Amino acid sequence: MKLLDLLITAIALSMDAFAVSIGKGLSVKRLKASHCLITGAYFGGFQALMPLLGFLLASSFASYIQKFDHWIACVLLVLIGANMLREAFSKEEEQGNDSFAFRVMLPLAIATSIDALATGVTFAMMGVNIWIAIAITGLTTFVFSVAGVKIGNLFGSRYQSKAELVGGLILIVMGFKILVEHLLGKA
Repeated sequence: MKLLDLLITAIALSMDAFAVSIGKGLSVKRLKASHCLITGAYFGGFQALMPLLGFLLASSFASYIQKFDHWIACVLLVLIGANMLREAFSKEEEQGNDSFAFRVMLPLAIATSIDALATGVTFAMMGVNIWIAIAITGLTTFVFSVAGVKIGNLFGSRYQSKAELVGGLILIVMGFKILVEHLLGKA
């Protein structure tokens, strides 16, 4: 796999993280540099970690991972999105969705990087230099995630009252998009 192919793959893998980052940016009233860096670190880190894990586990679990990755990603994103929708319609004042805490960011990072796990399996089968691949993937996702938080926050500052609703809908749509694309790919 050529360097350009790795970059295109990294950009494609980063799109889920980019969309979730927009949702995170929507939920933040006062954006700080740390919000962008935390999001970039979680998403970029997991987008680098998952292909490495997939690469290492390729021979043993390839068919198992490829059979269920879309379901895992869909369920996680839909559950997180549904929770955001519930909070958007709740009368209570909550700060849950604008949190960048471990318990909030970890499930998002896992959900957006599940496909990268299967990509790591592919990297192993193609003999790709995994260290170059994960460096490109992690850095690309970091950059897209930082930009996504900023873009989401700029949009959200004008429409703050709809931030959680839009963020939740983005996550739910992404979850079903992953599932539909996988199922249509099988057809």
